[in-house]
Amino acid sequence: MGASQSYWNLCGAEQWNGSICCSVERRGDSLQLKADAFEGVAFLPPLDSAEAGFRWGRIRLKLRLPRDASVRVYARASDEPEWEAWHEIPENSSGTDAVRMLFGEPKASCSDLWLSETGRWLWLAIGFTSGGAEKPCLDSVSIQCECDHMVDYLPAVYQNQDFTYRFLSIFTAMFQDLEETIGASQRQLEPAAADPEMLQCLAHWLCADGDLNEQTLRSVLPGAIEEYESMYTVSGIRHSVERLTGVTPWIIEHFMVDPNDPNCSDPELYRRLYGNDPYRFFLLLPQGTFAEQRQMEDFLEKMEDLVPAETTPELVLLKPGVQLGWHTYLGINTRVGAYVPAVIDELVTIHYDTTIGGKDHER
Repeated sequence: MGASQSYWNLCGAEQWNGSICCSVERRGDSLQLKADAFEGVAFLPPLDSAEAGFRWGRIRLKLRLPRDASVRVYARASDEPEWEAWHEIPENSSGTDAVRMLFGEPKASCSDLWLSETGRWLWLAIGFTSGGAEKPCLDSVSIQCECDHMVDYLPAVYQNQDFTYRFLSIFTAMFQDLEETIGASQRQLEPAAADPEMLQCLAHWLCADGDLNEQTLRSVLPGAIEEYESMYTVSGIRHSVERLTGVTPWIIEHFMVDPNDPNCSDPELYRRLYGNDPYRFFLLLPQGTFAEQRQMEDFLEKMEDLVPAETTPELVLLKPGVQLGWHTYLGINTRVGAYVPAVIDELVTIHYDTTIGGKDHER
């Protein structure tokens, strides 16, 4: 079978114009049963196939159907463009009795069905019923206007048999759905276009964080492969921390503060702060980065998978403070200066806040 199939799609507010709605109202681009009604009918405007004796095929409805609700499809086809009874449908009635007198029994109470009507013009009616507070909603109607059917590949003697046509329609629909799924598989592999369920599969394949929301995943996944190339470098770790916390960290590696380096200005201080472990590095973040302890624990747990093997990250939260230096303003009538040497003798009073230093006090 070939994949040639096309549809008329009714899926917008302007395409519902011309419909006769009985206890059904328009909600944006959808049709929905009214809140105070338990049944209703939407008579859709007639469709023109531009071909006399046209055989109508598959119809698919995109529905939001609550638990206690159902939908029925009614259809009529004719080569005559005028149908007088169509103009006599009362808009202020529920439409249930009227639709049965016009169309007869419903074709099916499902969202995917095949029609056997023939004629250039097609009239459709969608009946809604609901037994609860939540009402059914119709988002779109797709009517097949061209397709390959299995009966087309049989000898001519079988092509005009209604039972054969309807029986093979079951398998035709199965093959068409399979072809459609295969044709859309490439789109499903694109993070920007994939369905939410497939998006989670892509995130799992690319080892992305499953806790990210849908919008973030769609923006992160396209660059996931390139990100893996630098993931275990300093820039990659910095990017991972930014993505998890929203804060750019300072990263200090062992060679940057090696207390055994001859050029180290203060070995004891660096040894006390950073130790001697060459496989440990430090992530410096502001103290307010995490709102609670649990967030910090989750961050450290996730970072274990984002650092090179055999290395250990250590988190350091920096507390805000003031360092007195060359240009420090502390307030009104405040002066900061160097120590002033003084001579202590019997005439000098030493206060409790006096600092006494040696000759190297400036060092």
